[in-house]
Amino acid sequence: MNEFGPTLASERVSLPVKGSSRLVGLMLLHCIPAGSDAARSDLTMDNEYVRRLEKAKMKDAIERKRDMNLRKARQNAHAWGATEFEQLVLDGNPRAAVFDCDGTLWRGDAAFGFLTWSLEQGLVSRSTSDWIDDRHRAYRAGQVDELTICGEMVQIYAGLQEQEIKAAAASYFDEYVRPRYFTEIVALIGKLQASDVEIWAVSSTNRWVIAEGVGDFGIPAERILAAEVRIEDGVVTSSLIAVPTDEGKAEALRQVGLARPDAVFGNSIHDLAMLEMARNPFPVNPSPALFAAASERGWGYFMPSDADADEAEVGGEQLPPRTSDPGSA
Repeated sequence: MNEFGPTLASERVSLPVKGSSRLVGLMLLHCIPAGSDAARSDLTMDNEYVRRLEKAKMKDAIERKRDMNLRKARQNAHAWGATEFEQLVLDGNPRAAVFDCDGTLWRGDAAFGFLTWSLEQGLVSRSTSDWIDDRHRAYRAGQVDELTICGEMVQIYAGLQEQEIKAAAASYFDEYVRPRYFTEIVALIGKLQASDVEIWAVSSTNRWVIAEGVGDFGIPAERILAAEVRIEDGVVTSSLIAVPTDEGKAEALRQVGLARPDAVFGNSIHDLAMLEMARNPFPVNPSPALFAAASERGWGYFMPSDADADEAEVGGEQLPPRTSDPGSA
């Protein structure tokens, strides 16, 4: 169990340990006749150990380079204070404002949190639970793309009554997400609502969870663009309607007539496409990949006071090439 929900089995990782038996084996290597099966087997084991060690060193070097690049980016990027951020948004006189949800309205990943919580609650079969566990493990390893995994995380509930899923989403959200709203974002949306700004929520998280949350922000159901499947006679199917992520978020906005939103707020690289289409893009609690992209484009960013830097990183992130001219905030 972690702060944002249960721990998925694939999160519990066992690392190889170099024990005393390994050392004894290496010490005895010279006592084994050259060319024997035992010698070849031990050499093979030793080579495998060296390969693992080199792979770990390469990964460490990549992470150090990424951290160095982020430090350089932070030196060039402008962090908005709470007052400056709010004033920038309001001074833009937006008629329509678009918000991502997980990591932007609240801390953490509610999609993954609800997934692990619902599996623990037994909402799906053991075989389905094991399957999505393996799929999410592959996603975090970069072997399954964002669009696919977000769709599958909704499809696994096929065959259940929608009312059952809605009730589950309400229980999960109330316990794990509602206490994690970003204070400054709550206040900002309240002021936007008071000025009759049209507020939209766009997310690759399932619609049941998103609808449960954004209602607190006064966002009506018809202004929610989230991952969803068809419902037939009250039963969840596996037929996908939409999975707004990456360019799919920008396309979803264009389909509802928001080809150039006045203000867009997002926290991850999966929000970059819709941030780029905005008149005023506002990165909030940016993940490392979005931070790098925002810095390259000359955008500022806002870090809420109750944000957790350790939760900023988002799975499946890779920095895409720059596709358009930046907006200005």
